[in-house]
Amino acid sequence: QVQLVESGGGLVQAGDSLRLSCTASGRTFSIYAMGWFRQAPGKEREFVTAISASGGSTDYAASVKSRFTISRDNAKNTVYLQMNSLKPEDTALYYCAARNHPFGTGRVDLYDYWGQGTQVTVSS
Repeated sequence: QVQLVESGGGLVQAGDSLRLSCTASGRTFSIYAMGWFRQAPGKEREFVTAISASGGSTDYAASVKSRFTISRDNAKNTVYLQMNSLKPEDTALYYCAARNHPFGTGRVDLYDYWGQGTQVTVSS
């Protein structure tokens, strides 16, 4: 069992930056690929980015590529999401997710564990 706890959300202005963190319980964090997803009110949960278990491979949604960066520190059981040049359309509840697989994916249904989410609100 893996428990995920996100932090770092908040209210910012357009153009600002935020860094989200997701810390996992357990001693096997390094075998899990990790992903970040987001869900805005009235919309489906959507893929943001993912990182492989080793940290050597990453993938991004087109809407955030070049603005967001995912990274992980397996020694700290933590995955990060650095978000720069934030836009109002980035406003959502951000979730991290763990997949018991070497590589991440954009498919919601292929992740095994989910956090509770952290709210990011970007004002114009």
